[in-house]
Amino acid sequence: MAKEKWKAGNMIYPLPAVLVTCRSKSGEDNVFTVAWTGTVCTNPPMAYISVRPSRYSYNMIKETGEFVINLTTEEMAKATDYCGVTSGRDVDKFQRCGLHKEEADEVNVPMLVESPVNIECRVREAHEYGSHTMFVADVICVHADEKYMNESGRFELEKSNPLSYSHGTYFGLTSPKGTFGYSVKKGKKKK
Repeated sequence: MAKEKWKAGNMIYPLPAVLVTCRSKSGEDNVFTVAWTGTVCTNPPMAYISVRPSRYSYNMIKETGEFVINLTTEEMAKATDYCGVTSGRDVDKFQRCGLHKEEADEVNVPMLVESPVNIECRVREAHEYGSHTMFVADVICVHADEKYMNESGRFELEKSNPLSYSHGTYFGLTSPKGTFGYSVKKGKKKK
């Protein structure tokens, strides 16, 4: 199989396309799209977002040390794109996209009502790496929409039709291909 050799770059795709909410010390709210995000650690629970210093929200997060990662859905694709290509300096993106705010419980930042999962974060460290600053944060609280809980009490995020991002394009999920550990599970013994 032939492969082309490219210059060094990030090709770790797909990624979750999330909407991050933040609030300035003066009380101004903003929402912006982030694809450079992920898990840092399970115990203690930690996540990160990487943000360009030129972004309007950058100084809000730097000042307050708080933000909320709001997972997105296929239904939120247009708002997710819009919040990534426009600036809160110029427009109220909440109003423009029909996004509804509710107050978080542990951080002084709004969460998005439309999001199936809201992850309240408090910055532990900020690392400046070239074009982006990585905000490494402790996960303080998680909110999950009850409508995605099944009758057994299991959260089924896949039913929200999560949105992902891959090399300039937004995608939904396709059908499941297996569950964690399925490749090594043995068949049940018959009695």
